[in-house]
Amino acid sequence: MGAVSRSKKLLKAADCLINACDVDREGSNIFYSILRQAKIKNKPIQRLWINSLEVDEIRKGFQKLQNNDKDLRMFKEAETRQISDWLVGMNASRLYTLLLKQVGLNEVISVGRVQSPTVYMIYERMREIEQFEPKPFFEIEGTFEATKGSYKGKAKVKEAKRVEVEKILERAQIRENEAIDGHIQKVTKKMKRQLPPKLHSLSTLQQKANRLWKYSPKLVLETVQKLYEKKLVSYPRSDCQFITQAEFDYLKQGLPKFQQLMKVAFEPKSLAPSKRYVDSSKVEEHYAIIPTKTVPTLAKVSKLSDVEKRIYVEVMRTTLAMFHNDYEYEETTIETNVRDVLFYTVGKVEKVRGFKSLWPTKKEETDETLPAVVKDEAVQALIHIHEGETKPPKPYTEGQLIQMMKTCGKLVEDEVESDILKEVEGIGTEATRAGIIETIKRHDYIEVRKNIVSLTEKGRILCQVIEGSLLASPVMTAKWESYLRKIGEGNGTQEAFVRNIEKFLTHLITITPQMVQAIDLTAAKAAAVPVASKEPIVTCPQCQEGSLIEHKSFYGCTNYQKGCKFTISKVIAQKRISPNQVKDIATKGETALLKGFKSKKGNPFNAKLRIENGKVTFEFAEN
Repeated sequence: MGAVSRSKKLLKAADCLINACDVDREGSNIFYSILRQAKIKNKPIQRLWINSLEVDEIRKGFQKLQNNDKDLRMFKEAETRQISDWLVGMNASRLYTLLLKQVGLNEVISVGRVQSPTVYMIYERMREIEQFEPKPFFEIEGTFEATKGSYKGKAKVKEAKRVEVEKILERAQIRENEAIDGHIQKVTKKMKRQLPPKLHSLSTLQQKANRLWKYSPKLVLETVQKLYEKKLVSYPRSDCQFITQAEFDYLKQGLPKFQQLMKVAFEPKSLAPSKRYVDSSKVEEHYAIIPTKTVPTLAKVSKLSDVEKRIYVEVMRTTLAMFHNDYEYEETTIETNVRDVLFYTVGKVEKVRGFKSLWPTKKEETDETLPAVVKDEAVQALIHIHEGETKPPKPYTEGQLIQMMKTCGKLVEDEVESDILKEVEGIGTEATRAGIIETIKRHDYIEVRKNIVSLTEKGRILCQVIEGSLLASPVMTAKWESYLRKIGEGNGTQEAFVRNIEKFLTHLITITPQMVQAIDLTAAKAAAVPVASKEPIVTCPQCQEGSLIEHKSFYGCTNYQKGCKFTISKVIAQKRISPNQVKDIATKGETALLKGFKSKKGNPFNAKLRIENGKVTFEFAEN
C-alpha cells in the first residue's frame, strides 16, 4: 500500500501528467483507469506517442508531445468494450447455466464474445469430420527407367470409377505392370526463389513452436515473457511483424555478434532496410519480436531451459534471415509420353540454400532429386492404377486455433464485416488468445491430447444452444468494432452502444428457453464428470496390495505413496470408462468388446481394453 499511496501523492502533486502507455485503446484504458483509482481530476495531460523504445526515439517523442484528446476518446472506446463484454458474459453465462440446469444438466456454462465463437468454430470442424463421407478415386501412375536413373510420374486423370481409368489404358493398349516403351516429350526448367520469412509476431511464433515442438500457445507466451524479463528479446505480446529504422540500426550494428553467438557465418545480402521488415507506418504500439541489444554469452544461453533456448534460437534465426540471401532452386518438370498418355513429374534442384542454412534441413528437402534427362530420350515404363480415397478435414491443433482466431474474417460472408475482422485481426488479441484457449480447456469445452483439439460433450451442448445467435459467430466482434470505432472517432456514444447490448440480451433471454428445451442432453449427462468416490473398486492388478479408487480424471491405486503408479484414465479415445469396466480389466485382464471409441481423426471404432506391460492398451476388433 505504501507504493500505491506514494504514487497517488506524486500524481496529485504533478503540474502536468504525461501519458506514456501503449498507443492503442487498451493503453488509454490503463492510463485513465489509474487516474480514476487515484481520484485525479482536471490535470493537464500530454501524450507520448512513440512506436520504438530506442533512446533516441523516446527523446524525439518527448520533444513532440501531443494533446490527449484522441486518447480520451480511445479510452471511452475501450471502456465501452469492457462494459459490454462484462454484460454479455455475466448475463448469458447465468442464462444458459440456469436453463440447462432446469432440464437436468448440472454444469456451469461460461459464455463470452471471444470464447464462444472459438468453441463453435471447433464444433463446425468436428461436424465436418463426423459427417464426411469418403469417396474413392482412381489415378494412373507410372515408374520410368531413364538412362541416368528412375523417376515416377502421374497422368492428369482422376476418376470416381476404376472402369473409366481402365478404358483409358485399354484405348492406349497399355497393360498394368507390364514393361512398355515410352519417351520424354518435354523437359522444362525454371529458376525459382523464396524470400526469407517475415519477423515473428507472437501468433506466428506460437504457431511455429506448436508445429515444431507441440508447445501450447500458453507455454510459448510464458517463455517469451521470461526471455523478455531476462532482456534477451523484445516485448512478447506483439501483433506486428515489422520494426522501425531504430531497431534495424542496432540489429545491423550487432549482426557480427549475433552471427558469432549462433555460430553462422554469411555475407549479408544487404545492409539497407527492406520494406518487407522495416516500416514505421506499420508499427503501432509494439514492433516484431526480435533479439535485444543484449547479446548473451554462451554461458548465459546454456543456463536457459530447453524451451527458452529453442524459442530464443528461433527468434534469432528469423532475425538473421532478414540479412541473408534468398533460397534459390531450379524446378524441373518432365513430361513423359507412353502411347499418347502423358505423365507429369515435378522435382527441384537446390542452387542457393540462402537463409534456409540457418535452420536444420527438413526431411522432405533431402528427397532424391530427378535424374538428368533430355527431350526425346527413350524410357522403360511400368504403369499401374492407383486407388485412393478422399480424406476428411483434420482436427485443429492448438497452433491452428491461434491462426483460426486471427483469420476468422475469411469465414464471414458479409464483405464489410469480413473486412473489419481482417483489419482487427480476428477475435481476441495477441495478448489474450492463449488465455482464451486455456479458458475453454478449463471450462471443459475442449480437450487437447497430443496437440489435437477435440470437443467434449459439454462443448457440443454449448454450441447447440448458441447455434444461430451472434454468440456463435465472430460477426459479433465485427459489429462491435464497427461502432466502437465511431466512439473512438467521436461519432458515437457509449450510451447508445450499451443500449444495443441490453436489447440483444433481452432478445436472448426471450428466445433461449425454447432452444434449450429442444436439445438432446442424453450424451452430455452421460459424459458429465461424476463426483470422485474413495470407495475401493477392485484390488490393484499391478501391486496386488492396494485398491483402485476413483479420482476426478482417472482411477488410481491407494498404494501410490508406496510406489505403485498404476492408473487407468477415465476417458480413453473419447469414451468414458466405467468402474465396472475397470473391474473387468483388473480381474479378467481385459474388458468385453466396447463400442464408441473415436480415433484422433474422429473415426469411430470398437475394441477391447487390456493390460499389457502394466499399461492399458487396445485389442482391436477383427473386421
